[in-house]
Amino acid sequence: MNSDAVVLDNPVAQSLLGQHAELARRRGQAATYLPDVATFCAVPAEPDSADWADLARLLGSGGFADMFSSPAVPPADWEPVFELEGRQMLWPAGHQLSRPDPAADVAIVELGPADVPDMLDLVARAAPGPFWPRTCELGTYLGIRAQGRLVAMAGERLRPPGWTEISAVCTAPEARGQGHAARLVLALVERILSRGERPFLHVAEANTGAIALYERLGFESRKSVTFRGFRTP
Repeated sequence: MNSDAVVLDNPVAQSLLGQHAELARRRGQAATYLPDVATFCAVPAEPDSADWADLARLLGSGGFADMFSSPAVPPADWEPVFELEGRQMLWPAGHQLSRPDPAADVAIVELGPADVPDMLDLVARAAPGPFWPRTCELGTYLGIRAQGRLVAMAGERLRPPGWTEISAVCTAPEARGQGHAARLVLALVERILSRGERPFLHVAEANTGAIALYERLGFESRKSVTFRGFRTP
């Protein structure tokens, strides 16, 4: 494994301190995203009580702290909300980009603020994971429409140095089985590689279909992770 992948051990903190600094809220060494962008939070690798207190003040009483893949353990009076096993996958260095079978009637379009209502509607139908009204500000989002309705999308999320996470990969139930997810993911891979960065992603361990797809496209598993969320006292 390349040593530069070490930044993927704490991708939220690395993103909030770098590419996404303008989308961050900070107090001391604790940080989180602006409301409606993302709920991910970050503390130092070995946080002390002051760091947790700073994060609690950022979020407010009863605030939701999505610690993503951070192994840091919050104080005992923080209420657990969820825990989900997953894995982190990355695009191997030097791996050649392949393409799915061409489809003359499938056009990939770039999505922007005007598309947010359609993106939120698709998220409600396809349930790809957390997505908020301003999530599209994290990076480029691409989509596929059928008869004017958005039926598939994927986009860029976390941005640790040298890497871009692919996220929100989803297809509406009525449009599945047509290769849309593969087209969108590979289109994003091409964009990310063209910037001299490498793609990575996260997936729930139980989502075996998605894992198989990503492996077919060329991604390799890097490590297992546990996604966890808490509420502040």
